[in-house]
Amino acid sequence: MELLALLNLDGLSLGMSRLSMYPYFDSAHYIVSVMALKEQPGAVEVARRSPFACWFSAMLYCFGGAILSGLLLAEPALACFSNTSNVLLASVIWYLVFYSPQDLVYKCASFLPVRLVLTGMKEMTRTWKVLGGVTQAGKQYKEGWLVMIAVGWAKGAGGGLISNFEQLVRGIWRPETNELLNMSYPTKVTLLGAVLFTLQQSQYLPVAKHNLMFIYTIFIVVNKVRMMLTRSTASPFAPLEAFLYQLLFASQPEETKTRADAQVPVRSPSRDTCSAPKKDVVASVISRNGSAVPETNGNISCVPEANGNGAAVLEKSDKDTAVSKNQSNKKCD
Repeated sequence: MELLALLNLDGLSLGMSRLSMYPYFDSAHYIVSVMALKEQPGAVEVARRSPFACWFSAMLYCFGGAILSGLLLAEPALACFSNTSNVLLASVIWYLVFYSPQDLVYKCASFLPVRLVLTGMKEMTRTWKVLGGVTQAGKQYKEGWLVMIAVGWAKGAGGGLISNFEQLVRGIWRPETNELLNMSYPTKVTLLGAVLFTLQQSQYLPVAKHNLMFIYTIFIVVNKVRMMLTRSTASPFAPLEAFLYQLLFASQPEETKTRADAQVPVRSPSRDTCSAPKKDVVASVISRNGSAVPETNGNISCVPEANGNGAAVLEKSDKDTAVSKNQSNKKCD
C-alpha cells in the first residue's frame, strides 16, 4: 500500500511476514492457551483427579484449530500430532503450568507485563493460522469462498469452536455456552480475518499479502492489549453489529407480529347473564315420556338444567296456558 510505503513500513511488513512461528511464538500460544484452560472452573480439580484428561483438554486448546480444519477438509484429524516437537513443547508447558512447584510458572506468566507480551505473540500466530487455513483450502477449492472462509476461521479459532467437546473431556456439558450462540471477540475477529484473506487470495482485495498480514496483526494485537488493560469484554464490533441487527433482523419480526395482531378478530363480551350467548344455546326440556324436545323459542336466553322434575314442570306449564286461554275467551264473550 502507498501509505505503508510512505511511512517506510513496507519493508517491516515484508520482514514480519517471513517470521518463523516456531519455537517462540508457538510457545507463547501454548502458554496462553494452557493458562486459559487452568482458569476454567473445575480445571484444577480435574488435573488432580485425572492428569490424562487434563492433558487431553490442553492439547485441544493448543491444537484445536488444526484438528477442526483437518476435519473440514476430510484430512486426518490427528495429523497435527505428527509434529513431535510441537507436541512435546505443548506437553512440557502444560505440565509446568499445572504442576510446577509453588505454581511458580503460572504466577510468573500471570504477571501483567509478561502476559501482555505473551498475548501479543499469540495473536500474531492467529494471523499465520488464518492465512494458512485459507491458503490450504484455496489449493483444493479455488472458487470455494465459503470453504476458504470456513477453514481459515476454524484454523484460527478452532479452540473456541470445539469448546463443548473439550468440556465433555472434563466431564462438563454446557450446550448454552456454544460459541456460535454467543460468539466471543477472538471468534469474531478471526472470522473477519478469514473473510479478508479469502478476498485477497481471490484477488478481489487489491492489497499485497504481507501488507494485509501486517495491518491485520497490528489491529488484533492492539485491540487485545487494550481490552486486557481496560479489563473490558466489549467487542469493538458491537456498534456495527447492533446497527446491522436492527436493519436486517430486528424490524421484520415486529412488523409480522403487528400484522398478525391486527388480523385477530376482537369479540365483544356478551351482556347476557348466562355464560353462553343466546345463539349458541340449544334449549331442551324433558317431555312427559322422557324424550328431549328442542325448544324453538328464540327468546329463551337461559335453559334450566333438565332434572327429574322436568315432566312436572312441563305439565304445570300446560295447565297455566289452558287457564289463561279460558280467561281470555271469557273476556271476549
